[in-house]
Amino acid sequence: MHPLRKQRIYAIVTVLLGAIAALVLVMSALSKNMNLFYSPSELVSSNVAPGSVVRAGGMVASGSIQKSTDSLEVIFLITDFQNSLSVTYNGILPDLFSEDAGVVVKGFLKEDGTFLAQEVLAKHDENYMPPEVAKMLNKIE
Repeated sequence: MHPLRKQRIYAIVTVLLGAIAALVLVMSALSKNMNLFYSPSELVSSNVAPGSVVRAGGMVASGSIQKSTDSLEVIFLITDFQNSLSVTYNGILPDLFSEDAGVVVKGFLKEDGTFLAQEVLAKHDENYMPPEVAKMLNKIE
């Protein structure tokens, strides 16, 4: 085989191996940083490890919002109309957060089964519902 041809083959093989290695690294990073959306029923039936950061969503149950008088802590229930999940959040809620509204919370499940939210996302107008929540509620009905 001609030396120039050997060099080209080695170069092509090296570029292909580099591309494959880069693809594997990107896929690995994406899978580790993925935040899945769970409904309260899916959280009850799944084996989500306590402490794993996940997103959960549903409707804020009527009469469930309990605001602390001396801190920013808020406790409320989100429901998918089959199961409910108690959520604790310490911070300022979005202006449009209310009962009977769609909400997605990001945080982790505690050992006692309650959800400690680090972020709360609420609807931005009266007709909007997070797509994941709308899809989940359509599956149930």
